[in-house]
Amino acid sequence: MTKTTEGGTGIREFPARSIGGGPALLAGLAGVAAGICLTVLGVQGDGTSAQPALAAGGIVLALLAVLAMCGLNTVAPGEARVVQLFGRYRGTVRTDGLRWVNPLTSRQKISTRVRNHETAVLKVNDAYGNPIELAAVVVWRVADTARAVFEVDDFTEFVETQTEAAVRHIAIEYPYDAHDEGGLSLRGNAEEITEKLAAELHERVEAAGVHIVESRFTHLAYAPEIASAMLQRQQAGAVVAARKQIVEGAVGMVELALNRLTEEDIVELDPERKAAMVSNLMVVLCGDRAAQPVVNTGTLYQ
Repeated sequence: MTKTTEGGTGIREFPARSIGGGPALLAGLAGVAAGICLTVLGVQGDGTSAQPALAAGGIVLALLAVLAMCGLNTVAPGEARVVQLFGRYRGTVRTDGLRWVNPLTSRQKISTRVRNHETAVLKVNDAYGNPIELAAVVVWRVADTARAVFEVDDFTEFVETQTEAAVRHIAIEYPYDAHDEGGLSLRGNAEEITEKLAAELHERVEAAGVHIVESRFTHLAYAPEIASAMLQRQQAGAVVAARKQIVEGAVGMVELALNRLTEEDIVELDPERKAAMVSNLMVVLCGDRAAQPVVNTGTLYQ
């Protein structure tokens, strides 16, 4: 059931041999009671030669029954017992309740419940070299108890260290804000970046038999020393985007106005009049202040 591979023991979890603890407990108590009875009969007998043997047998039986009951284990839901016999892995008990295994084995309790680990706020440089701060929370549980116990020294510490390393690596690979259209960024593509973080975490902690349930960024911001400058850049980008949308809308409205004037034959405009009308409409529609009307008492040609 076990094999050795390069870089690890190659041990995988398999069920340990165990039986229900109820019958084993009753059998052990019966053995203790029987041993006590034999010992009492041997001590209080009629002086025959069989008395010493009877008393010795009773003592041995009681000791064996007590030793057998040492194999009883209470396994709670969300827990498992990793069983070893003289240093060799003999399986894992996951069935909850009272279970009995070989009393000569050692049983290590491992929690298989879902846990979470939140990293501290880490300060790293993104793909553009800008210092940023970020933190993440990882939800995980032990999936393979054998690997968790034998492949790494401390699987809890291993998960915490690998989580921090994965978060740092993701931050280095992607920028906080993408300058190029369609580029991935930590702020603009949270879902895609989270999936990549989960995939990298799964690869990093697989050796410890750990399953990543979910991972999320809980803090993401520019470092204080550049936060003000980057805020100005974001505001400038927002203004440019808004102006672009205003211009696109104004061009559409001017085009609609000229088409309606032509279709309804309201007024005939030569190219110069059209240019003047377009200029006036664009000023009115794109300006950030109310337009001041000017009454023209002449013509466009004088």
